Parts: sequence; structure tokens; C-alpha cells
Amino acid sequence: MPGLAVVLAGIAAACWGASDFAGGIASKALPVAKVVLWSQLVGLVVAIAAAPVFGGTVGVGDLGWGAAAGVVGAGGLLALYRGLAVGRMSVVAPLSAVAGALVPIGVGLGSGERPSVVALAGVIVGIPALWLVVGGGDRRGPGPSGVAEGVAAGLGFGLFFVLIAQTADDSGLWPLVAARIGSLVVVATLALLGGTVGPPRRRRGVVVAAGLGDMAANIAFLAAFRIGLLSLTTAVVSLYPAATVVLARVVLAERLHPRQVAGVGLALGALVLIAVG
Repeated sequence: MPGLAVVLAGIAAACWGASDFAGGIASKALPVAKVVLWSQLVGLVVAIAAAPVFGGTVGVGDLGWGAAAGVVGAGGLLALYRGLAVGRMSVVAPLSAVAGALVPIGVGLGSGERPSVVALAGVIVGIPALWLVVGGGDRRGPGPSGVAEGVAAGLGFGLFFVLIAQTADDSGLWPLVAARIGSLVVVATLALLGGTVGPPRRRRGVVVAAGLGDMAANIAFLAAFRIGLLSLTTAVVSLYPAATVVLARVVLAERLHPRQVAGVGLALGALVLIAVG
């Protein structure tokens, strides 16, 4: 996996972790559909502005794959923000990453991708690393942990990765524009049914931050995949919960157990193996 692909995937992981933290914070004060709707609108504006700069020639098939990715991605994001709002960030985010990583890694390996032994070892090390982060969470407090939402979010994200990876390398960012439109159709429908279409009166800055971070992560991931392997790129991207967990610890004072610290350290080791391989 080229070094640049590792860097881009790492940037995507950091942006997604920060975006999910912001979205989770906003969802504690606002309806989840409203948060996702307006953050996705912010992302669409960014994608439309950036797409001409990146250029590319897009076909109908690329737009179709992008739109399909956006639909399943919207489901994953709704589940994630719901989980972050009602559960523990230190449990929901890592669990969504583990579930989200297994789908594209399996598809990549099944389609003939053959990472080096060292890089594959990094993938293998990364999965239990994230499980340590999940297992280290403090679940003794009151309220739901958000496990179901985390798994559902991960499946949605995993399918998003697989579908967006079907687009042509020379299609630029236009598949991401189609993905945002597809996701907005789903989220806007839910927001209309729930009467939560209007712009947020609170947490506006956090909602905007969530949208900017999410689109920045999408752009970085797409660029990383196009010069690397799907299996390895998603393995690196799946380390994004580290940013969410650290922010939850610093900002919300969520308890960070020794096993979570060990999991983060193991995840960094996995990143090194993938980069070296």
C-alpha cells in the first residue's frame, strides 16, 4: 500500500472520528434526523464546490453507484448518531468501525486483492485492537450502551465503502455528489415525516463541523482507495474511533479503561504494519 494512501486513509480516519463526535454531541440536543439532514447539506455544498476543482469524467454508472452508496451510508449515519446520542461514544464508535471494516475487507480479499503478509498482519491486529476499545468501555452506568446502533451503523458504512469503490478512478468527486444527493433523499423524507426539517436553532456550529468533517473524510477515503487496496484502506480508516474516544474522554470526561488504552496502542501498531507492508 503506497505511503500516500496510508496518509490519506489516516486523515480520513481522523476526520470521521471528529465528525462523529460532533454529530453525537449535536444529537444529544437535537433530533437525529435534523442533525444528519443539515450536516449532509453542508457536505453536499462542499462536494459540489470541490468536484469541478478535482475534475474527472463521470458516467451514469458512477453516479448510480454513488447514489446507492449514499442511501446505505445515510442509514449507517442515522444509526450511528442515534447510538452516540443515547449510548456511550466509547462503545458505539469502535463497534461501528469493527462491523464496518469486516464487510469491505472481506469483499476486497474475496475479489482477489492480495496484500503483503506484513500488511495483512496489520489488518488482523487492527480488528482485535478495536474490540479492546469496545470491551474497555465502562458499561456499568445507567442507560443503553448503543450496541445495536453501532452494529447497524457499521454495516451501513461497510456497504458504503464497497459501493463507492465500484466507481471509476477518473470520475473525480462526482460520485460523492451523487452519494450526498442519495442520502439526502432518505434523510429528508424521514425529517419531513418527523417534522424536523427546519434548520437547527442550537448547536449550529457543531452540526456544520460534523458535515465538514464527514465530507473531508469521504474525499480523503476516495483518494486513498484509488491508489491503494480496498481491504487495507478500510482497515486504516476503521481506526477512526480513536479520535472519537479521545475527544469523548477530554471533552465529556468519559472514563477510559486500561483495555481501551491498550486497544488504541495496538491500533497504532496495526497502522504501522499496514504502512510498512
